[in-house]
Amino acid sequence: MNRIRRETLRLFCANRPALFGLLFVVVFIFVGLFGSILVPADPFEMVAIPLTAPGSETILGSDYLGRDVFVGIVHGTKATMIIATTATLVTVFIGVTIGALAGYYGGLIDNILMRVTEFFQVLPPLVFAMVIVAVFSSDILVVILAIAVTTWTTEARLTRAEFLKIKEQDFVTASRAIGDRNLRIITKVILPNAMPPIIIAITLRVGITIIYEAALSFLGLTDPDIITWGKMIGQSRDYFFDAWWTVTFPGLAILLVVLSIALIGDGLNDAFNPKLRGR
Repeated sequence: MNRIRRETLRLFCANRPALFGLLFVVVFIFVGLFGSILVPADPFEMVAIPLTAPGSETILGSDYLGRDVFVGIVHGTKATMIIATTATLVTVFIGVTIGALAGYYGGLIDNILMRVTEFFQVLPPLVFAMVIVAVFSSDILVVILAIAVTTWTTEARLTRAEFLKIKEQDFVTASRAIGDRNLRIITKVILPNAMPPIIIAITLRVGITIIYEAALSFLGLTDPDIITWGKMIGQSRDYFFDAWWTVTFPGLAILLVVLSIALIGDGLNDAFNPKLRGR
């Protein structure tokens, strides 16, 4: 097992695009954690003439209200990181729980849970999330739950498939034979062996969540007291041709983070691939 882990780590470290993505994500996390300390300015404060081009007065220019675009991006990193991380954790918890129960027990439980999964799967996730936020509120907790409730189906189906494949193997049968409870078999025996594809799905889910959050912010369906990259783009979209920087720089932030996460996901996929380890 340790040899496989070392080989998996070696394959991941040999993937240069994945390392680049990891480096950028580390920078993203650092800015999210310490950006408000390093750049203590208020992102909503008007500090320059509206639509000032990037230069010495404002590094990345100012928006239509005279707010510093650079300060907005730095402070928006924290909100993006919190929403993306929390929503992903809730999404994975829901999806893995439903998928594990369906795959392990099968029969009627599997049929019921898969019908529920199919119901949510046919609904457009972004539209459904928009409806939830519009009906309840634009509070950050509601946004997180709206994203999680509408996007867990992929993880559920993936987990179910892994459980169906693993639960018939000899080591699982041996656990049943020695009297292990179902909960222990699910959490301690099967789930750890099903984690590699789930980890890859979790990685990609973070990028998808960032895009969903940016879309909701773009439409003005998030907390008005919190600055986010999508909100910066949405508020400045009418000024794109006169002040390209107000939209371009927040958009590049979203692009780079999502691309970096996708590169990490590809690197993990290659590292966990037993065929590549065999080579």
